[in-house]
Amino acid sequence: MAVDKIPTGTTLRLQLQTGVDENGDPVFRNKSLTNVKPEALDQDVFDVAQTLAGLQESILADVLRIDSARLEEIV
Repeated sequence: MAVDKIPTGTTLRLQLQTGVDENGDPVFRNKSLTNVKPEALDQDVFDVAQTLAGLQESILADVLRIDSARLEEIV
């Protein structure tokens, strides 16, 4: 049985460090952008994340690309 993977969407998530807690551990907040084109190049997605991070008051801690897909059986 063969399966085909069909991309359904991509999300860009910026993990921002908003401060530290009472123990000195970092506190994070996520900002997500949905409806990113699944065929977008990783470098382009990263460049957009860097540009958006420059508009934030918080420090960019991590950039995540989350791809989703539907799996269908090939008949």
